[in-house]
This record gives sequence, structure tokens and C-alpha cells, in this order.
Amino acid sequence: MSEREVRRVEVLNEMQSGRRTVAAAASVLGISERQAYRLLARYQETGGFGLVHKARGRTSNRSHNPGIRKYAVELVKTHYADFGPTLATEALEERHGIRVGRETLRRWMMADGVWLSRKQRKTFHQPRLRRESYGELVQIDGSEHRWFEDRFEPCTLLVFVDDATSRLMQLRFVPSESTESYFAALRGYLNEHGCPVAFYSDKHSVFRVVRQDTKGGQGMTQFGRALSELNIEILCANSSQAKGPCRAGEPDASGPIGEGVTACKHQRHGSRQRLSAWIHGTLQRAVCSAAGQNAGPAPSAADDHSPAERHPVSPRAALRRRPAHVPLRP
Repeated sequence: MSEREVRRVEVLNEMQSGRRTVAAAASVLGISERQAYRLLARYQETGGFGLVHKARGRTSNRSHNPGIRKYAVELVKTHYADFGPTLATEALEERHGIRVGRETLRRWMMADGVWLSRKQRKTFHQPRLRRESYGELVQIDGSEHRWFEDRFEPCTLLVFVDDATSRLMQLRFVPSESTESYFAALRGYLNEHGCPVAFYSDKHSVFRVVRQDTKGGQGMTQFGRALSELNIEILCANSSQAKGPCRAGEPDASGPIGEGVTACKHQRHGSRQRLSAWIHGTLQRAVCSAAGQNAGPAPSAADDHSPAERHPVSPRAALRRRPAHVPLRP
């Protein structure tokens, strides 16, 4: 018995013993007095089970024949396995003359494993643990935006974020994500911090060879070749969720960048080159300083950066575009 039916039994017992009037019982149960009399008569005749709804356990009058259900699901499995319930409903009616409701067919397909609900289709990404040491892994990414509103062309902000501390290590405004722009940003990073153990990036063509039939380059891009000469590993994320810490670090720069853009209104730079120099100098130091105040400590106190001068190939020689057939030289 349901909770509603148990409540009815309690009220009808009070009616039968005279502790509650018919009007009060009808008001409590939300029914009319005539219905209260009918329920009391049925209760006195058959007991509590007489209050159970007569249609319980019976097949609905609007249900489809089991043969129709089996035939419809079989057609979907055979001919429309890649269709959703809405499109499959239209196909069954137009091509096979089977008329069923969309939600009915959806329940049938879910019961037979042909269709997954939105909750079942939802995938969860296991969060990646941060690295232990400062400089062990540095995330790199580019964010294209109209950073300077209408006073400057749309540009891309290159962001270097330390994975262990979420610290902004390098910022650079460039026209677009290209090999030359990443070479310039990496050159500034190496001069200031040294060589990290690895970089973590997306699958942009700067970091990863897109065409598998490429004849030259030994299966790596110019940027990958430069990192290989500097003994720096490059890791490419399989999804945007995997680059969460880098994406989370970008908003930290929005406040200082906004202040820098406001300062641009009051700066009288004679040329675009002078404005660019101011952007790469003053603004970058302001943003990195402000973001560094919000960075957390690394689990390990070790600094895994290595001096760039100790590598067999100098950064100046490595960070230079080179034809694919030219061999590596120290």
C-alpha cells in the first residue's frame, strides 16, 4: 500500500469509531463527502486492501501490443541504429507505417540498450594531479582575443603557467600562434628561468605534426625539434579538460591586463613598435607580479629548472627555424 492509502485507512478508522466526522475526514483526504461514504463502505466490506486502486498491476489501456514493440525495436537495431528517438520515430512512421510516440520509443530503445539517456552518456574526466616540483611541468597555451579593444588589432596572448604552483611564468602578445611567436616567448622564458623538464600543450600544429605523410622533419615540428635539442620534453593533452590548471591561470591575468589596457589610453606612443615594446615589458611584469601573489606553494621545494648554458646546443642556435634536411649540430 502507498502512503496515501495508509493515510486513508487511518482516517477511515477514526470515522468508523466516531472520533472524526464525515466532513472533517473528507476535508483531510481532499475528497467529497459522498466519496468518503463510498470509501468507508468499501473499507468495512473488504478491509484495507479494498482501498488499493483497481488498475494497479494491470496493463494500461493505451499500451502497445508486445509484438509491435519487438518489431519496432528490431527495425531500429537493423536499419536505424545511429538514429535518435525523434528521427527513428519519423522513419518508422514514414517507411514502415508504425506509429508510436517519441518518448515511448525512447523508453523501448533504452530498455533494449539501443539508446543511452543523457545521464548515461555523460562522461567524467579524471582530474590530473599537479606535478610536485617547480619547473617540472610548464603549461603553454594561446588565447586569441581583442585584448586592446578598438585601439589595436586582435592578437593572441601566449601564457606559460607552472603546473605545480599555477604561477604565470611568461606572457607575450603576438599576432597569432605561430612557430616564430612561440620561439620568441620561449627565448624570454629560458633567459629568465632556465630550461624546465617538460612543456604541456594542446595539439596545435606548432607542437604536433598533423599530417602523418610528412616526408621531412623526423616526425616533429620546428618547435618540437628545438625542444628536443634543448632536452625539453613536449606533452600534448588529449582534451581541454586536461589543461585545466592552464585555463584556470588565464583569468588571473585579466585584472592586470585590464589595468594595462586602461593605461594605454593615457600613453602617447609614437609607433606601434613602441607600443609593443611597452606591452611586452611593463605590462608583462605587472601581470606576472600580480599573478605571482595568488600562486600557491609547490609540494616540493626543489627547482627543476636547469641553466640553458649547460646544454650542448645553445638556445640561440636551437630557437631558429631550420630546413627539415639540416642535421642537428651542437
